[in-house]
Amino acid sequence: MACGSTNNIEASGGLMKGEVEVKAKKIYQRKLFKRIVKIVLLLLLTLVSVIYLFLYIVYEGGRFTVTLDKNLSNRKNVYLSENGKLSKKTRKLTADTIDYMDNISIKWLPANIDSLGNGAHNGDNYIAYTFYVVNAGKEAVHYWYEIDIDDTIRDVDEAIRIMVIKNGKKVVYAKKSKETNKAERGTKKFTSKSIAVLEQRKNFKPNAKDKYTIVVWIEGDDSECKNDLLGGEIKMHMDITEEHFK
Repeated sequence: MACGSTNNIEASGGLMKGEVEVKAKKIYQRKLFKRIVKIVLLLLLTLVSVIYLFLYIVYEGGRFTVTLDKNLSNRKNVYLSENGKLSKKTRKLTADTIDYMDNISIKWLPANIDSLGNGAHNGDNYIAYTFYVVNAGKEAVHYWYEIDIDDTIRDVDEAIRIMVIKNGKKVVYAKKSKETNKAERGTKKFTSKSIAVLEQRKNFKPNAKDKYTIVVWIEGDDSECKNDLLGGEIKMHMDITEEHFK
């Protein structure tokens, strides 16, 4: 009789061994699932952050920049300056851009655009940036200046104009015409698909300053300036180097 009572107590006094194992397994699976979800969310967050950082660098952090080759500054004592003074010498300059640019005519640009101030002096529908290259060394040097097209959206480069004013002399650069396969009227054609401007400055003497004003706009008189370009974007930068490597 006592043995029978004992068996009843074991059966009703708690979970059986098999039931305990099943419950423990479910708890483990639930914890494992939560852990996997957390890991997946963390990985997705990291991926989104990397993509955002990349896009920021390309389109926001990648505003128009002017960079000087370190060899020119370290060995030749050549520097960049936004105001032409060595107290503000640097090897990299960054220009403010504008969020929106509608097409305009070159005739609408101020005739004295290179005399409207140093640094960024953008206007309605155009970007303008003035800076200086200063030779603080003791010898004359040669250098190259190059404007590269890093990326375009909706082929906006088909109607882009880049004006380089060096020491008062203006040269306008544009992509060659699709119709004639020649330079657009009043322009010098881009050097290549990715290089808009490539020129050499020779015999840059000690204590000399080269003043540059870079102007960028969309030329409304270009036959390639069509509605297809709406929403387009372009990213460019300028390099100043001692030597040019193809």
